[in-house]
Amino acid sequence: MFNTILTLVRGRSHDTAQAVADANALSILRQQLRDGATGVEASRRAVAVVMAYAERERKALPRIAAQMQDLETRALAAIAKNRSDLAGEAAAAIAQLEAEYAASERALATYDAEILRLREDLQSSELRLRELQRGLQLADATQKSQSVRGVLPRAVTASLAEAEATLQRLQSRQAHAEATAVAVTDLSAGLTAEATSARLAAAGCGPALRPDAAAVLARLTARSQQA
Repeated sequence: MFNTILTLVRGRSHDTAQAVADANALSILRQQLRDGATGVEASRRAVAVVMAYAERERKALPRIAAQMQDLETRALAAIAKNRSDLAGEAAAAIAQLEAEYAASERALATYDAEILRLREDLQSSELRLRELQRGLQLADATQKSQSVRGVLPRAVTASLAEAEATLQRLQSRQAHAEATAVAVTDLSAGLTAEATSARLAAAGCGPALRPDAAAVLARLTARSQQA
């Protein structure tokens, strides 16, 4: 039972830590990139230091070679004068310079190989850092757009929907009022025309608009006489 409780506590601690990390992912990523940029800068300085060492060894080689050449010339002159003591000293110095020259060559080869490796690592790190920085910019922009998109439906979209409904009701009322006004105008015009026609017909101007009893009786009388 104790192991189960311990496992539960560890699981909840992990979930809480993960939730905190997820909620602050951008801040964590920014700090990680700052640390990465600091590391890249340190690597760049390390490459520069190794290059300086290599340049020092590279400049030492011709200096050592010139010293050896000078000593050889002087040793030959000492031999020519039967100064074996001086010739021996020169030979010892030349041997020491040859060892120093060989050591400088090995050091230079080591530095060149290390510089090549460090430059490759630095170039790869710089490329990864730039890609991560672009990814951070994209993630930051996405989070901001999502934040705006999350607020928009709750506030702006609701207001826009209400405004659209209000406009629709207003347009509907205006259309109904316009149709009513047109109908009243048409109806008034029609009634005026009918009244005028009725008055003209009553005055004997043109045919009657509707039959009356005298006209019907006259028509029936005429039919009976024909029969």
